[in-house]
Formats: sequence, C-alpha cells, structure tokens
Amino acid sequence: MTRLGIVLSGRGSNFEAIAEQIGQVKLGAEIAVVVSNRADAPGLDAARRLGLSAVALPSRGVERPEYDRSLIAVLRAHNVEWVILAGYMRILTADFIRAFPERILNIHPSLLPAFPGLDAQHQAFAYGVKVTGCTVHFVDEHLDHGPIVMQATVPVEDGDTVDALSARILREEHRIYSEALRLLLAGGWRIEGRKVVRAKTLTAGG
Repeated sequence: MTRLGIVLSGRGSNFEAIAEQIGQVKLGAEIAVVVSNRADAPGLDAARRLGLSAVALPSRGVERPEYDRSLIAVLRAHNVEWVILAGYMRILTADFIRAFPERILNIHPSLLPAFPGLDAQHQAFAYGVKVTGCTVHFVDEHLDHGPIVMQATVPVEDGDTVDALSARILREEHRIYSEALRLLLAGGWRIEGRKVVRAKTLTAGG
C-alpha cells in the first residue's frame, strides 16, 4: 500500500476528500502522516479525528532550508512515498523537491498556467474570464509550474461572486485530486518534457 504524506497549512479539505476515498477503498493508498506548519491548522484536528498521525511542525521564525530539512525528516520517519500538498502555503526548497523526485503533487485553483500564485480565484474573477477551474500538477522548483496531470473546467456564471465561484472550483478539486492520484499510483506513466504520458492517455475531468 502506497504511503502518502499530507502537508497542509489550513483546513485541509482536499486532504479530507482523499481520506474519504481511501476509507471507501476507492484509492489504493494509506495516509502515513499529516504535517502542518501551523499548530492550529484545522487539518490537524481532522487528521486526529480520523485516527491518523498528525504532526505540528511550526515554521514561524525558521529559515526555509532548515524548515524543509525538518519536514523531510518527519516524512522519511513515516516512510512516505508520495507527498501530497493540500493547501500548503509555503514555497518548497529545491532540496525538498529533490528528496522526493516526481513524487510531489499539488492542486491549484486555476487552469494553469493561468493565474498562478495566491488568490487564483480572485485573479480569474477580476480578469473577467468565462472559464476557470483547477489543476493537479507535479511540483518542480518553480511556482505552480510542474507538469500537469489533470485539469477540470468551471464556468464563470453571470452574476457570480468570488465566493460562489471558489466553492464550485473546490468541489472539482475534491473530485480530481483523488482521481489524478489513483491514475498515477496505477503506474505506467512517464514525464516527457512538460507532459505526463501514460499507456492510456490521462483524460481531464470537467
């Protein structure tokens, strides 16, 4: 059973969606540990309620290289094979990424490469796009840049608000994160340049 390490900063709703899929035996993996850089993160409480190992590793006042070394140590101590970022609000160092090559996933609330960085939903709404969505991608050494695994589209409706749009995007995030992870754990894929290629072509949700 593949061992996942969940890393988060806040409520961790994507983590809970993945945990639900595992609990329903729809995803062949186990959550080895949930780690947060904030001791008060609701995601840690959710992990404890599920009986999972939950580790608070506060980042305040710690330099990024030092912090990432500590984070690597925690994940390795729990024999983590894949690192799943679920609302983790820190940029990873190159050393961290090299510690788990092609085994770090993130989900971003836009159709990358559009609207990287913070507040992607607000960026899309303010720009006036008619379609936005979310993206599951591998993490590399650049912000919201790694090869794309799966995307889902979400239309921007007349009379929308940022909150309403964000809620619809989040529902799609919960759906495709587990779906993308399931496909990757099944194997038979490789990365060619920026493309994730499988024996059977990955299909986008949405």
